[in-house]
Amino acid sequence: MTPSVLNNQVADSAETKPVQRRVRMSSAQRREQLIAIGRQLFAEKGFDATSVEEVAARARVSKPVVYEHFGGKEGLYAVVVDREVLGLLNRVTNALTGGHPRELLEQAALALLDYIESDTDGFRVLVRESPVGSTSGNFSSVLNDVAHQVEHVLAGEFKSRGYDPKLAELYSQALVGMVSLAGRWWLEVRKPRKEAVAAHLVNLAWNGLGNLEPKPALGRPAK
Repeated sequence: MTPSVLNNQVADSAETKPVQRRVRMSSAQRREQLIAIGRQLFAEKGFDATSVEEVAARARVSKPVVYEHFGGKEGLYAVVVDREVLGLLNRVTNALTGGHPRELLEQAALALLDYIESDTDGFRVLVRESPVGSTSGNFSSVLNDVAHQVEHVLAGEFKSRGYDPKLAELYSQALVGMVSLAGRWWLEVRKPRKEAVAAHLVNLAWNGLGNLEPKPALGRPAK
């Protein structure tokens, strides 16, 4: 084969071979990519063990890009947590469509378990300890917001039964705490199914509520 023929074949090959160019992300796309990567890393390792270097490495960008979008790890963490808080609150609020208090309890319990199942990384981020000095919301703040919604439901129920509606706050904190703690346990074991877990939680809560004493006291003989 002569050099000229060989050169022609090389030239033809270069012309027919598609040129692969790296698609450049827009600023908004890059920001969303960094948020998704930060969410995953914070869920896997926690805030303290996650570094800007690791976020940048997974995104295949330089560290200054992360600083440009968020000002540092703290800023990225704040955005991730704020999104999770809003998402969980919206999920629970939108689930509360029933009119009967028991239906509302069932819907709230199942909404939390749905979130744990479908947004596991987000849930892990929320239940981890927040960094010292962080002003971002966390799982405790979410539970407080949910408890306030439950409190309004219980206050009406207490009033209709002749109980002190001021105690609705105490009971709402207890109920939401019970569901959230069971949810953290279920996150690891995933048994039984979430519908069964929700049913058992409501069974405990509702049957207890159905037999409340107006003025309970410790040490009272069992009936």
